[in-house]
Amino acid sequence: MPERRDRPASKNSRKSAWRRALTPPPAHPDRRPASPADPPAPEPEPASIVQAALYRDGVRVSSPATLADTYRELREHSSGMAWIGLARPTESELLSLAAEFDLHPLSVEDAMEAHQRPKLERYGDTLFVVLRAARYLDAPEEVDFGELHLFVGPDFVITVRHGAAPDLSAVRHRMEEAPELLSLGPEAVLYAILDAVVDGYVPVVAGVQNDIDEIETEVFRGDPKVSRRIYELSREMVEFQRATRPLVGMLHALMAGFTKYGTDEELQRYLRDVADHVTHTSERVDGFRQALADILTVNATLVTQQQNAEMRALAEAGFEQNEEIKKISAWAAILFAPTLVGTIYGMNFEDMPELGWSFGYPFAIGLMGVVCVSLYVIFKRRDWL
Repeated sequence: MPERRDRPASKNSRKSAWRRALTPPPAHPDRRPASPADPPAPEPEPASIVQAALYRDGVRVSSPATLADTYRELREHSSGMAWIGLARPTESELLSLAAEFDLHPLSVEDAMEAHQRPKLERYGDTLFVVLRAARYLDAPEEVDFGELHLFVGPDFVITVRHGAAPDLSAVRHRMEEAPELLSLGPEAVLYAILDAVVDGYVPVVAGVQNDIDEIETEVFRGDPKVSRRIYELSREMVEFQRATRPLVGMLHALMAGFTKYGTDEELQRYLRDVADHVTHTSERVDGFRQALADILTVNATLVTQQQNAEMRALAEAGFEQNEEIKKISAWAAILFAPTLVGTIYGMNFEDMPELGWSFGYPFAIGLMGVVCVSLYVIFKRRDWL
């Protein structure tokens, strides 16, 4: 953990070269004041600072309204600790913090861009931590993820929040109610935030478990929309796994530095408890992914069986239809034969010898009967009738 150091009376001597490059040059003393003809200066962007506070021995001693006030009061209280909370800060605000607290440019760049994986990096005596918080939304039944960046130094904690989760006001309130824990310094704030993020996973796990139970019921009911729900929940579990799995290694890395950085025993127990919780959560998330994969397989099998049953029913219906068509065609052919003979002899041409033959009528009737019987026998043998 970061070693606590005494804050010198002036920090200007230890500012890095890149900080000086980021600091704008001072206004020239001879520059004339703005005249009415000059264009109006742009309005400053609204500050994204959520809350800033200075603590001494675990007790809040000041609540500065701006970053400049925070810097000034922290210099005046050399034994104090600053806890600055920001939500979606602007680039200028992050550069101001970087210049004041000597934050590494790479960590500042990550905090600006967001969309980082959970990680823990050490830059000198400052820790840079990225966490992925999660919350379960009951109405749409989905998981919403937020991103939290922490800069933990010897006498300051800076939180940069991207997203609605987590709510750090509750963490601050809880820590202020336990001054003996807050007096342990920035490390205690880091562990409290870690604990809040991991505890926030608990209702998410419960909500996902309820979703999986509902999906199992929908699968066996044959709900056609269940496949989409399985896919969407599987994607959320991939994101959830990306948020929880790296935390296991991060916490073990912090635990490995207990001896080197002289971490307080109470904080050690606190961190081990957080590590146990995140390990349990990570195992549950792995189980959810496997369960969803099994459910998807079962759903695919049931859909295939349903499709096979429908195809079999269609085939049976087609077969029955073909049988009916055969019968209709056979009777149509049988009835067509006498119609053909009757049509021929119904033309009454003068040169038809059968018309003057005394046996012509019996012959035509007999011919019709022979053709009909022959066709009937043929169709019967072919199972058309």
